Amino acid sequence: MGRKRWWVLERIGGKRFPYRLKILEEDRVLLALKVQAVWPGAGTQVFCLRDSGQGRGGEELERVPVVSLRRYGKRLAVVLDRRVNKRCDFLFLKKPYKTKEGEYEQIFWRTHQSLRTSRKRFVTGPWKGPPLTIYVDIDEKYPWRFPGCRVERTHLPVGDYALAGGKGLLAVVERKTFDNLLAELGRWDAFHQVLGELEVYPQNALVIESSYGDFLDPKRLHHYTPSFVARALAEISAMHPRLKVVFAHSRKGANEWCRRFFEAVALQSTESIPVQGVDLEETVVPKSRDSDLIFALMEQFPRLPPSFTLGELREAFPHVPIEAIRRFLGRMKAAGKVRCSGRGPKARWMKIQQD
Repeated sequence: MGRKRWWVLERIGGKRFPYRLKILEEDRVLLALKVQAVWPGAGTQVFCLRDSGQGRGGEELERVPVVSLRRYGKRLAVVLDRRVNKRCDFLFLKKPYKTKEGEYEQIFWRTHQSLRTSRKRFVTGPWKGPPLTIYVDIDEKYPWRFPGCRVERTHLPVGDYALAGGKGLLAVVERKTFDNLLAELGRWDAFHQVLGELEVYPQNALVIESSYGDFLDPKRLHHYTPSFVARALAEISAMHPRLKVVFAHSRKGANEWCRRFFEAVALQSTESIPVQGVDLEETVVPKSRDSDLIFALMEQFPRLPPSFTLGELREAFPHVPIEAIRRFLGRMKAAGKVRCSGRGPKARWMKIQQD
């Protein structure tokens, strides 16, 4: 069970901002805002200012349990444990000053009802970052294509495709064709282990190059009945609730879905809500493993100097264990990207110019 979270509204008596709204986790303040109303009216949004949450003299008007607290890029969505006025969100924006350098913050409090009645055209956030770095497992035959991205072949700890990030893998995708997935029915327990490891990553997906209806066609199943396959597919979602299962209809559709998924994950990773330094996403983030640290080093490889020693690499990445650094250098050497000159602590590693 997670810690109890509370929605607390206080009257503080200010002229422009007469109320203070706090979201607490036990006694810890996750978010505190000065607000202009107890709840946004129909079709309106309330402008808010940040507050320390430590001010005294406020009269508590209500205290309601928080059912859900989720971050979606620049939005913080809240669901309260009551029948009415239960859903709302906060939009955090950064605006540049017109007369000086720097940015200032704007925070808007909006209700679920106002979002439904606004009828604005849906627009996705643009991807303006550098080209993505995508790892493709070295055992993947006839891999998907990712135009405009930097693609590297390597040994992935799990999955067939992964999106590189500054601190490890941001997203991992397992690819299955129709025949691949049918073959897994013969080694079902082992396949569940793979999916369990895949599920550890907050952003993950099992992408199938076929439609769900194909698995109910007795002419295509050969050794299995449609009812048996349907139960097996349902078991995947039941046993791995944090795993996304996508029936992409075709290889082309699966490739496109994966590329757009990686783009969206990369975009979301660049947007954060500064809420008292607390990450509000209710996901289980895996601890850094050697394999994740190695991929983080691979992401930094283009920025390394032409030559370096093991000691210099340790100084540059003090959070990475020496064993992970050695394995990283071994992978780079096997891939023909570095070579070693000398032995012992004074040995130098030199980057090999790629054609």
